Amino acid sequence: MLTRFVSRLATRSRGSAVASRALSPASFRAISPGLSRSLHTVESKAHLEKVAKDSVPLVTFEQGERKEQMLHVDPQPVTSTVQDSQTAAQPFDGSVFQNLTPTMAKFTLIGRVAIITGGGRGLGLNMAQALAEVGVRGIAILDVQPDIGEAAAQKLSEDTGIDVRFYSVDVRDEDGISEAIENAASHFGQIDILINSAGIADSNIKAETYNVDMWRRLIDINVTGNFLVAQAVARKMISSGNGGSIINIASMSGSVVNYPQEQSCYNASKAGVIQMTKSLATEWARYGIRVNAISPGYMDTALNRVPALEAQKKIWIDHTPQKRLGGVADLNGLAVYLASDASAYMTGNNCVIDGGYTLW
Repeated sequence: MLTRFVSRLATRSRGSAVASRALSPASFRAISPGLSRSLHTVESKAHLEKVAKDSVPLVTFEQGERKEQMLHVDPQPVTSTVQDSQTAAQPFDGSVFQNLTPTMAKFTLIGRVAIITGGGRGLGLNMAQALAEVGVRGIAILDVQPDIGEAAAQKLSEDTGIDVRFYSVDVRDEDGISEAIENAASHFGQIDILINSAGIADSNIKAETYNVDMWRRLIDINVTGNFLVAQAVARKMISSGNGGSIINIASMSGSVVNYPQEQSCYNASKAGVIQMTKSLATEWARYGIRVNAISPGYMDTALNRVPALEAQKKIWIDHTPQKRLGGVADLNGLAVYLASDASAYMTGNNCVIDGGYTLW
């Protein structure tokens, strides 16, 4: 099935957009567009999996006294009718750069170009907004959901005045990814930053009954897809001789086993992303390419704001020292840091940002 390609080039006059070069109809291919979803969705081969049990044990401690209760919920397929709270990105005023101290200047990304997978909504979109606010001149959003991705790209361009392109492509499609990266590099003239944010999750599925087709699909998206995009971008960075920064979105689930949900495949996939990050960092350091990972804890995205997860969310919050879920913008500062020269000596690192959850 053919995918759609959308390009938005906005002038500095807010709200105006001019379509730039379009590709020929056969430029991109996708594998079943609409199957993949942004980070932290839950789905099965034929239907949405239930991600909450009929009852979930909750243990709390008050002044050392142990209390236990059962949280009862009506299990439902995990679908969200709400949207992530959105704040319009603010345009970067380049004239302020000359007034920045050397330390502050290292956190800017003036003139750079970023590729962001899974950037149509949620965490990926928020990180795209963050990069726009610190000076990137161009962003290419890759997402399998055309309507969401196109709308996000258009609004980001209108809000900030930067050149934003959208490619509707599945991260499992090697040829489609290669075409998208090739076109973005040709259009912008360079690629400096990659944020690998696309992924899915299956949860509350016992290992002994895990469907092998579901297992293979999740690994193919979360691990192989991540690698295919990193590989395509790294080739461009290597050929340019300018290096760059690759940021893989992993998860604390790659380092700890989550409670109470059973999700062996997701955990294994994110552990794979973390180890792959370290391996690529050592291989590509010689080319000036830094590769790091961000491992979020439990995030309060729209896809988690559903009745079926309310019981588990109470447990997640209770086990988090900060007593809250992460906000959709809580990864932004870390993403900017890893993308910028402020982290020039950091590579192969797995940055856990979880409100302290993994400390207990």
